[in-house]
Amino acid sequence: GLLSLAGAAFADGKPCDELKAEIAAKLDAKGVSNYSLEIVDKGAAADGKVVGACEKGTKEIVYKRG
Repeated sequence: GLLSLAGAAFADGKPCDELKAEIAAKLDAKGVSNYSLEIVDKGAAADGKVVGACEKGTKEIVYKRG
């Protein structure tokens, strides 16, 4: 489920907040709960799975359960 989400979420040119909202809506629609999405600088050490790239590839959106 999440892997198919990640494939569609790499929209480099999108504003991060817009992409984060789209990812959250997809996760909610799949019934996922108890998660967080965090916007970080590309390549920053993040404790989670990168599920999207935004701001022309300079930032990433990281998914964490819990």
